[in-house]
Amino acid sequence: MPTRTASAVWNGGLRDGNGTFEGSTGAVSGPYNFGSRFEEGTGSNPEELLAAAEAACFSMALSGNLEKKGGTPEKIETSAACTVEKVGEGFTITRMKLDARVKVAGIDEATFQQALEATRDGCPVSRALKGNVQIEISGRME
Repeated sequence: MPTRTASAVWNGGLRDGNGTFEGSTGAVSGPYNFGSRFEEGTGSNPEELLAAAEAACFSMALSGNLEKKGGTPEKIETSAACTVEKVGEGFTITRMKLDARVKVAGIDEATFQQALEATRDGCPVSRALKGNVQIEISGRME
């Protein structure tokens, strides 16, 4: 299996510094700083990147699980919200909230909910977070 890579550069101190990140393909890149991470400043942040990774992984894995259960997925839109909070002396990513809107034929609501649960437990990014981050899911068929 492939190993994916990315890099980041940080310049300066924690509060007044700034950085950039880039994935090896160049498809993902951007600036980040203290304000964009812990306040409402402009730029990206690691939590946004983790939310994007979780949303993409979850959507793809849900498609596979729906197919395994006899469904025919047409479109899966997953939004992810990653929360970082002060815990003790440091900051911790505490929660990932996923909401999937799915257009799928050939399955009922109970089977759809089973697929959601299986995906939360089996998606590779969710598995990496399991035990460290609370993962909440909701979903609806459209």
